[in-house]
Amino acid sequence: MMAPVLAELREHYQGRLDVVFIDVWENPNAAEPYSVETIPTQIFFDAEGKERYRHVGFFSKEEILSKWKELGIDLGGESGKS
Repeated sequence: MMAPVLAELREHYQGRLDVVFIDVWENPNAAEPYSVETIPTQIFFDAEGKERYRHVGFFSKEEILSKWKELGIDLGGESGKS
């Protein structure tokens, strides 16, 4: 359920937000460095790579954008794409 949300964010915020989707079913060891125990888990990192927030469970596009704004990062809307 998260894959389409993340794909949309990746497309609309390209150049302002890096979105990485790791499919742990295809690559089970990929979750270990991030201590992911439950799927889905979203981890927000700042530009220096420091973890700023972690959410377990489904997270809508609107909730993700709201959380970034709460963390002080306003991505400013839909990047001008129609």
